[in-house]
Amino acid sequence: MADEPVAADTSLRLQAMELLLAEQRFRIARYVAAHTLPAPGAGTGPRPPAPPPVITSPLQKLLDSLEIPVTIVRPVAGERDDVQYLYVGQNVASREYAAHRFPPGVVPPWTGPVPLLERFPTLADTPVPHMLAEAHRTGRPQGPESGEWPLPGPGGLVVRVSSDVRVIPCEGLLLIGWERGHESRTAQEAQRLVGVCWAEWSLGDGNVEGSSGLRGVLGLTATQPLPDLLELGRTVTPQSLDALYRAVHDLLLCSEIAECDLHLTGPDRRILRFVGEPVRLAAGPVWALRAVFHDVTGDRRSRALAERATREAQAKRERADTVAEVAERLRDAVLPRFPGELAEHGIEAAAVYRPEEHTARVGGDWYKTRVLPSGRVLIALGDARGHGLDAVTLMAKLRYALTGLAYTGEWVERLTAWLNTVACDDGEESTATAIIARYHPETGLLRWTCAGHPLPILVREKRAFLLGPPPGGPGTPLGVLPDETYAAAETWLRPQDLVLLYSDGLVERRDSDPDLDTARLLRAVEQCAARGVPPGEEALGAFVRELVGLLTGPHTEDDATVLALRMKCGARVTR
Repeated sequence: MADEPVAADTSLRLQAMELLLAEQRFRIARYVAAHTLPAPGAGTGPRPPAPPPVITSPLQKLLDSLEIPVTIVRPVAGERDDVQYLYVGQNVASREYAAHRFPPGVVPPWTGPVPLLERFPTLADTPVPHMLAEAHRTGRPQGPESGEWPLPGPGGLVVRVSSDVRVIPCEGLLLIGWERGHESRTAQEAQRLVGVCWAEWSLGDGNVEGSSGLRGVLGLTATQPLPDLLELGRTVTPQSLDALYRAVHDLLLCSEIAECDLHLTGPDRRILRFVGEPVRLAAGPVWALRAVFHDVTGDRRSRALAERATREAQAKRERADTVAEVAERLRDAVLPRFPGELAEHGIEAAAVYRPEEHTARVGGDWYKTRVLPSGRVLIALGDARGHGLDAVTLMAKLRYALTGLAYTGEWVERLTAWLNTVACDDGEESTATAIIARYHPETGLLRWTCAGHPLPILVREKRAFLLGPPPGGPGTPLGVLPDETYAAAETWLRPQDLVLLYSDGLVERRDSDPDLDTARLLRAVEQCAARGVPPGEEALGAFVRELVGLLTGPHTEDDATVLALRMKCGARVTR
């Protein structure tokens, strides 16, 4: 039932087109009737007294061997020094063309020699009379020139004739050659390669002509007739039928050119670009439509795929931007501001975070500093797996969990094991690396664990040293193995020592050697510290920013985070 309205609309549109074409046929017939007048002298006065000319047998055989239609005309001088041109014969190609091209009754039966313009009076408005006169006067061939004229037939039928005309003097006769332009093989191959062909519809008699590739483009077999405009309308989708009707309407009434896409209903759903133009009689109505078809199926489908891919990419970008915005706001909400009491405990702190530029802009890097009730300082830096909202969510869970667990006063080994349990309980994909440390200001002792994270760097007297791992080596990342235990390393700090915690995005590069990355990092730290790092958090922040810029450049392949801590006091006990 759903298809019934579409079928009804299609039927109405076809009826409208049929009425439009019928009205145009009426205009053409009325115009031809008004302009079909006897040629001057035709039917009046006596015929020329000369006997009918004789065409020699060799000449007739020669003309019959030609592939183009030829009309044979004999110029005959009249009593008043005028010249009449008698139609005295034709070759085989001309008879075959007339039999194939013209419906019965259009061409009067042959009754012998007759003035050419009496037999075909509509030739009077073409270049043919002038070409005959010039060929007879000068004895030189004339043309080719393009000529179009109508042939009225029975029942208002009007046949359109269009040819390239040549007039050639020969043994006292004039030979008129009617040759319709033929595509060269090169043109045919060019049309085939680019899927272009042409069609021409004569509106007066309904005749359809087309190029050699037209049937293939329309999906027709070699024996199927070429479609008229109504039949073409039946082979396209309803939307294309509307476009075709508008194009035909505009070409008949107002436009010099009209174009549209036609979607065929055949099994391959071919799409053709239709570009049409009207063909007019001299100062008369449109009596033919000529169109070029271009098979644009591949182009349109590729364009549709590209547009769909663009829409999908845009939607993904919008979703990514939304996720990134949420993640960025979440990061801003959870990343710490250094507490003022750090300075009271002899610590200056500065941090720089630079996100990767080719992902959702934020990742899972995190850090935490907190003065605990015991007067000791919690220090941590980690890297949650992945990027975007999931990574930021895991980062927030670990930070807040560590903050709460640290208030128990347990050693950092136990805190790290508990944090590993939190990550394991969060799911298989919830893994992270981290350095978890507690600083004892009263002694200058830094106790720290490593869960699969890059080892800290100590900067002392402008020299950089990689701290040794805890006993037994670095532990496994958080969230990998339940019930994992961790060991702590102990580092005794002096006044003005700098400790750098950082994420692997600061130094690691794809397909690089970790040892070379570490050596490059130590050189960069010493280069930035060579001039000294003046007191104050602003100077410390400038040092960290210079270091990050030196190592990452204008673009980063991964998130890069650096946390710098400077100890203004140090160990009170010599070890």
